[in-house]
Amino acid sequence: MTTGQHPSAPAPRIYSLPRPDWLALHDEEAIDPARPIVDPHHHLWDRPGEPYLADAAIADMTSGHNIVASVYVECHSMYRPDGPEAMRPVGEVEFAARVATLAQQDGDGSPALCAGIVGHADLMLGDDVRAVLEAEIAAGGGHFRGIRHSTAHDADPVVGSIYPVRPQELMAETAFRRGFAHLAHLGLSFDSWLFHPQMDELLDLARAFPETTIVLNHCGGPIGVGRYADDRAAVFRDWKAAIGRIAAAPNVHMKLGGLAIRLLGRLYEKRPVPPSSEELASAWRPYMDSCIDMLGPDRCMFESNFPPDKGQCSYRTLFNAFKRIAASYGEAEKTALFSATAGRVYRLELD
Repeated sequence: MTTGQHPSAPAPRIYSLPRPDWLALHDEEAIDPARPIVDPHHHLWDRPGEPYLADAAIADMTSGHNIVASVYVECHSMYRPDGPEAMRPVGEVEFAARVATLAQQDGDGSPALCAGIVGHADLMLGDDVRAVLEAEIAAGGGHFRGIRHSTAHDADPVVGSIYPVRPQELMAETAFRRGFAHLAHLGLSFDSWLFHPQMDELLDLARAFPETTIVLNHCGGPIGVGRYADDRAAVFRDWKAAIGRIAAAPNVHMKLGGLAIRLLGRLYEKRPVPPSSEELASAWRPYMDSCIDMLGPDRCMFESNFPPDKGQCSYRTLFNAFKRIAASYGEAEKTALFSATAGRVYRLELD
């Protein structure tokens, strides 16, 4: 069911490219394979040298775990090649909606791929962004749920060298907030991608718009490179304190994942053999347990962030790590973390 149209933008080098031969050097059986899972964060693209389209995603999602549905998140993929600049992101929603339709038509028990769609719209358009949002709602075929407008910024040049940073304090800009105000009016959510020193900026935004559902991506973007690599214990304390503050905003939810990218500073892809799920769970548990403890399972959801995280581990190993982290939680809490929270936040129709 591969589908595509126009090439995507070049990839930032915040993640390492997946190497199938290397990933095959470590294999393990899926833990608790019958547990229903909603993967609330994955991408599809046709970037030169690293295509990852529907067939590849389905292959990963059916490699051992019971993925029942997924949420597509914008990645500057399949934009319209012409027309008004502001409207070009609508092409990405059109693309993801076609994937969702094909997945529905397959009817072979495969996951409901792109059951929810998170697109992009430039909130700096202010009130003019409403026309873009309305066009994306129409293009989404009933699957469009919200947008992501990345605000990640850090002055450290090492961070800037692996990820294209945005302007400083973008979330405080008047135009940004005028655009943001239209999300709740249209029943749309906001996915936030930032770095951990910016969480107080997001908290201010969340308090200013309490009626808007906000989903903080990738455990709040903890940085472990550049100047942040000098004292990891202090960085973790700062990150955890910021998580505690943002947890006070009830409209903020958390995606647990995105830690197998270079930002955290753990370069597993440089090892001879990929990491095991035990090793990943040990490395990630302090972050994920902190998020769950402070926000609660009903506001947290495990995510794959594939294919970026595929550079350091396989899909099966990734979700095994999550299941190891969740092993001490009760059944209702596990259900929330693996499916119910994502299903509710993104308004998915699940059996």
